[in-house]
Formats: sequence, C-alpha cells, structure tokens
Amino acid sequence: MTKRSPFRYFKTSPEIISLAVMMYVRFPLSLRNVEDLLHERGIDVCHETVRYWWLRFGPMFAAEIKKLKSSRWQWHLDEVFVKINGKQHYLWRAVDHEGEVLESYVTKRRDKKAALKFIRKAMRKHGQPEIFVTDKLRSYGAALKETGGVERQETGRWINNRAENSHLPFRRQERAMLGFRGMRGLQKFVSVHASVYNHFNQQRHLYSRDTFKTNRAAALNEWRGLCAA
Repeated sequence: MTKRSPFRYFKTSPEIISLAVMMYVRFPLSLRNVEDLLHERGIDVCHETVRYWWLRFGPMFAAEIKKLKSSRWQWHLDEVFVKINGKQHYLWRAVDHEGEVLESYVTKRRDKKAALKFIRKAMRKHGQPEIFVTDKLRSYGAALKETGGVERQETGRWINNRAENSHLPFRRQERAMLGFRGMRGLQKFVSVHASVYNHFNQQRHLYSRDTFKTNRAAALNEWRGLCAA
C-alpha cells in the first residue's frame, strides 16, 4: 500500500515548508523574522502560516530524525526555570555524555514526584545509564532511591556543566519568541527543538574544517530527505 504524503493538501512545496520549520526551530528567530527572511528569497508567506507549519510538521520531522540512542554510560540531569504567563515552571533535561539531549520535560514543581516522573520517562525510552550526574537538588536523590539508581548518582561542582550548557540554545530561542503561553506549547517546542538541535549539532570544535563541512552537508541533505519520503 502506497504511503500518502502529509503535504498532499498543501499548495506550497514541501521544500519551502521544511525550510521555514528549520529556520524557526534551529535558529533564534521569531515568526516574523522567518517571514522576512523567506521574503528575501522570493517566498511570500505570512508569519501565522509559519506558525501553523511548525505546529503541524515540527513533531513529524522530529520523530523522523530522532534517534533512540541506547546511551547507557552517563546521563547529566538538570532543571531550569521557565516563565509561562508570568508563572514559574521548570524544564527538566537529560543529556548524554556527548551533549545530545535525550529527554525534556516541563512541570509546575521540582519536587520528588516531578523528578521521578521525568527520570522514569527518560528510562522508558533510553534504558538505565551507569552513572547519573546531577546537582545537589534533593529531589534527584529521592527519585533515584525509588528507581534503584541512588548508588550510581554523582554530584559535584562543575561536573554537570554539560547539562547546564544544553540550556543555552533554548534560552536564545526563548528570548526570540518572547516567552511561552502554555505548558503544552512549551513541551511540544522543547521536544522538537531538542531533536533538531541534535541533528544539526556537529560539534565543530572536534573536527577539521573539511570534516565539519562534510558532516554539515550530510545533515542538511538528510533534513531535506524528510520531505521526499
């Protein structure tokens, strides 16, 4: 049976849709910034159309490029404050030893219940790691005690910088978007943003210029291939 294309009801080409979604999620741009950049390329779309495209196709693209890595050596867990309509929420994040974001989760509190739900969600998808690196928040210790991982927990100064640095791309995007209006929208965005960031993050400081250019071109070709499938 032939698989139907999700773009069959749209007059705009899939290449333009994927370009708009990539620009909005990958770079710290607002919807109107994306509209202006597309206009310079001769593409006339409204910023509300860009919003609809990313809400409709962003999760689909993220599901296609997301690799369920069995990263079971070392996880870095951290949480960061996020304002939603003036109210404080918490974004939990699990990062592996290579800096790839494994899981993101939004909660209203950062107590034991929230930490336990976040850790169990990450372990359902990626298994149990050998080491949990966390800060000194007591919620982690209480949650890991229930999951049987408290003996593998490591805390210390600066050892969790990898997780803390993973928040920086999100913070840049948050400023461009002028914040978020709801938990559901934030949860959807951080999930898509993490997958796209993992896909295009080539860690250029580890490779020569030629190798980096090759990897970057391969990542871009894979992204364009999502629409051809």
